[in-house]
Amino acid sequence: MKGFLLVISGPTAAGKGTIVKEILKKRDDIVTSISVTTRYQRENEVDGVDYFFKTQEEFDELIETNKLLEHAVVHGNLYGTPLAFVEKSINEGKVVILEIDVQGASQVRENYDNGVFVFMLPPKKSDIETRLRHRNTESEDMIQTRLRNAEVELAQIRYYDYYLINDYIDSATERLEEIIDEELEKRRK
Repeated sequence: MKGFLLVISGPTAAGKGTIVKEILKKRDDIVTSISVTTRYQRENEVDGVDYFFKTQEEFDELIETNKLLEHAVVHGNLYGTPLAFVEKSINEGKVVILEIDVQGASQVRENYDNGVFVFMLPPKKSDIETRLRHRNTESEDMIQTRLRNAEVELAQIRYYDYYLINDYIDSATERLEEIIDEELEKRRK
């Protein structure tokens, strides 16, 4: 049985990464895609584990030869999802999770027929700001930028197959697992 592509998006501070980490601990039939990037390789990062590090020219060639499922410029660097990894994993029966922004999700929706799209939300809209401030990692300007971006991102929810409220880590993870199982069951029929 084939797996499928599961795209998870949502506004900043919705807890997407936390829930993805939790589900990966629970299931061995789920993998995350490793992104390709032109960003410099940090000291503690391993090529092929954290990212596939490419030059601008190598990245451009991946775009030109349609080897990326989606790509975007983020903070001045290119990031993309390698199509070959996604297809190989799906053919092996894996569920491939892409935790990407709404722009990347839109590209995937246009370029890939077999995706399932989940939009993750905090319990209340005001939780976005609260969570951002509790992180203590962004300046006030960055917080305001992220809040403005969240408004744009929230408007995209109508393009998703499911929405998932991340109220408690355990229950949100359980609900995501239910979505995955429902989608796998559909593919068995």
